[in-house]
Amino acid sequence: MPGMTFTPMPAPSSMPTLTAIRRSLEQLDRVILGKPGQVRLALACILARGHLLIEDQPGVGKTTLAGALARTLGLDFGRVQFTADLLPADLLGVSIWDSETRSFHFHAGPVFTSVLLADEINRATPKTQGALLEAMEERQVSEGGVSRPLPDPFFVIATQNPAAFVGTSPLPEAQLDRFLLTVTLGYPDARAERELLETGGRGQSVRDLPAVMDAATLLAAQAEAEQVHASGPLLDYLQLLAAATRHHPDLDAGLSPRALLALLAVSRAWAYLQGRAMVLPEDVQAVFPALAGHRLTPAGPRPVRDIILDILRDTPLP
Repeated sequence: MPGMTFTPMPAPSSMPTLTAIRRSLEQLDRVILGKPGQVRLALACILARGHLLIEDQPGVGKTTLAGALARTLGLDFGRVQFTADLLPADLLGVSIWDSETRSFHFHAGPVFTSVLLADEINRATPKTQGALLEAMEERQVSEGGVSRPLPDPFFVIATQNPAAFVGTSPLPEAQLDRFLLTVTLGYPDARAERELLETGGRGQSVRDLPAVMDAATLLAAQAEAEQVHASGPLLDYLQLLAAATRHHPDLDAGLSPRALLALLAVSRAWAYLQGRAMVLPEDVQAVFPALAGHRLTPAGPRPVRDIILDILRDTPLP
């Protein structure tokens, strides 16, 4: 992303999780060419226990990024193509009557996986989109009066086509707020696109990626990221950013307290990716556009991204 700088990960140390994180980034960069910022935002999102929304037109690598993350992290992966006729039961599962045992048996839906790719989520009806709300927020599914926990870890990676595309239904605000970050891949740069042309798109396949981590290592990394220190002045800076969104004349509403907690969590995860034990303002600035962009609604014609950049520029550093 423009203006981002990346601090190299530290040399392998006695912390095996950091070594695994570094290897994961290296592997993802070989598959998702020319998008180091988006790759790191996606991994920071997972480290902060959040869900990721990838917005862009078809054919730029959204599904590839989701699959590569799951394979690299060694997690079970499920993909659901969202369409206008997809029903909530198709996603969550359903209880079916067994005449032999004279009882209902629950048949789990594809949501019961560690990484769920909700492909083209805005092509489904609002009712089906809303079926993901409980799963994303509570990490469980309620059906027939019974709550069934989802695997741990559990992440939703959703892709979304531009709103102008035929057959799309915009996600409601409550659904958007369940996504920790939103990233846009965009077109590859000239060098990455040339590599795609020279290889015919037959570079390292997602199916061939080895697992660099596993669920236990990822859970350990998440716990370590939560321990990254955020100082008092840093928390002041977060509050100033939130206040700037709430009082900005070009915004209808600002960031909520829940969004502010999410900003702290993903800032810690970003600092952890840089190999640091303390959050710096530059960590907050790196993740702020991806966290705030889908939560803020402009009151006028100005693009929300321009407003966010103004807020980052004008908010005093601690």
